Amino acid sequence: MEFKDIIFQSWDSLVRNRLRSILTMLGIVWGLVTVVLLLGYGQSVGNSVVGAFMGIGNNVLIMWSGQTSMQAGGQRAGKRVLFFYEDAEAIRKEVPLVKNVSLEHNNIYGFKSGARVISISSKAVQYPYGEMRKLKVAEGRYFEEADFLEQRRVVIFGPNAAKKVFGNRSPVGEYVGVLGQQFLVIGVLELKIQDASNNGPDNENAFFPFETIRAITNVKYPSMIVFQPVSPELDGEAMEAVRAVLARRHNFHPKDDKATPTWNTVENTRELMKFSVALQAVLGFIGALTLGVGGVGVMNIMLVSVTERTREVGLRKALGARPRDIAFQFLTESLVLTFLAGAVGMIASVAIANMIPPMPLYGDRFNTANNEGDIILKTSTGVMISAFLILTSVGIFSGMWPALKAAKMDPVDALRHE
Repeated sequence: MEFKDIIFQSWDSLVRNRLRSILTMLGIVWGLVTVVLLLGYGQSVGNSVVGAFMGIGNNVLIMWSGQTSMQAGGQRAGKRVLFFYEDAEAIRKEVPLVKNVSLEHNNIYGFKSGARVISISSKAVQYPYGEMRKLKVAEGRYFEEADFLEQRRVVIFGPNAAKKVFGNRSPVGEYVGVLGQQFLVIGVLELKIQDASNNGPDNENAFFPFETIRAITNVKYPSMIVFQPVSPELDGEAMEAVRAVLARRHNFHPKDDKATPTWNTVENTRELMKFSVALQAVLGFIGALTLGVGGVGVMNIMLVSVTERTREVGLRKALGARPRDIAFQFLTESLVLTFLAGAVGMIASVAIANMIPPMPLYGDRFNTANNEGDIILKTSTGVMISAFLILTSVGIFSGMWPALKAAKMDPVDALRHE
């Protein structure tokens, strides 16, 4: 018997038992809807959590000045390590594994606009900082290299910091008093979701050229060094290479990680992505169990079908049908029933997912537009492929036992069956 004939025969069998087939399909439909929605939920939660963490920047590595815990160069442990302005240039020249590097100095400054003075967390940074930390300008412009070389009195505000100082009006082009100087506001950053921060979220900070603040306040020791490896896979090697350069310059042991505490956001991102995959796997497993219940219904129906068609099986065997032909027919019927229900289930999944409104996660906290950062159920291609693979497994499993039972029938006994 050709494959198309088996398909037509399977369809005819389902149509003859229309009510029984529909009721069985409902279990598969409900199970598949559950799988798709749970997988979509897990994917959306994972994407939102990872995206919020990555608001800190692209593959950012941060190194602070610390205190030695190992003896080196004839000096006792416990020596305070302080970074210098020249350290950044040394890293640029001596560490090819580093793509970008910037000094950072944190402080809280009073900003005078009119008669009001507002205290704002502030960061003095160098030119590559914006690219590393995903600082996108919504209004005005970002720093240019001349701002650093000429030590210009310019400042960029995070959106919330700008509102604290200037209210709802646009501050770009205005001057604000800081450290006894007049600074020109050249930009306001885009509001961004940021679940990990250093010295407060970027939305709440003001940013200055490091060289300008150094000239005004005579900053000798930067708070930290922010850098970026040439590839996220080389984060550990880049960290060790930078520490080795600083160890030589500041006379501490290159293996002494207490001398320069670090924050490896690349490693944190990897862990969060593993969490996202694990969450989807757990939710997918729960959904698969629900779909498996529908699969049990398919198995029961197929066992009933085998019993009802015992004489038919005996006749086909007597006419020369092989056991594998019999098994293949009943397995095909099981898959036809499962895939028909699956098609209905996928259409229902898409419709239900589009009807469910976004679920709050980060949107309310950061006051974002268009539900950015919230949990939005998406029936993505990946989710649909995963659901289809689970559906196929359930269909094969549900039809296997009835198919094998039919294939093992003795033709003589089957023909005698009443």
